Amino acid sequence: MRDETIDGFLGKLAARAPVPGGGATAALHAAQAAALLGMTARYSEGPRYAEHAETISMIVSEADRLREVAADLIALDGEAFGAVAEAYRLPKDTDEQRSARAAAIAAAMVTASSPPAELIGIGTRLLELAELLRPIANRTVIGDVAASAEAVRACVATCQVNVVANLAGVTDPVARARLTGVADAVDGLKERVALMTRAIRAGFAR
Repeated sequence: MRDETIDGFLGKLAARAPVPGGGATAALHAAQAAALLGMTARYSEGPRYAEHAETISMIVSEADRLREVAADLIALDGEAFGAVAEAYRLPKDTDEQRSARAAAIAAAMVTASSPPAELIGIGTRLLELAELLRPIANRTVIGDVAASAEAVRACVATCQVNVVANLAGVTDPVARARLTGVADAVDGLKERVALMTRAIRAGFAR
């Protein structure tokens, strides 16, 4: 998936096929957010920004790392969803088969929730980096800090929907409580993105 062309990826996304789907686009949003942060941080390096050199260097390094992790999750999300499809194809002719199938589906739902839950964590960290960068960034690229934050919002909002959708099939109370907490935290992240974007837009009006 990482070597796919844009046209090729969009063609697969538009096809009548279960993967790639929304989860893959969420991972791509996160990777794009990280790339935008890396770019804006690199434009904020040099003598003019020497006071913040350590912070900028950290943001560059962390954004590059998270870009790679998010890019890997584009394919991993599809693999996890494939496990759900396999579980649903299990036989259900006898009580024993139905019980085994139900257990497999429940386990697969937890597995399928792992990539979106991880992406919510990545989105949280990327937003933290954007919040650090905004007041010290090169003003000529400050709009791209907002673009990065909005890509984070698209990522975590999609992941929230995916996790909540999977919860219907999760029977393990511990896993259910953990995933519910992860999904609930997204509302606060979306509010933080909105505040950042408004602040950046307000700066343009001055």
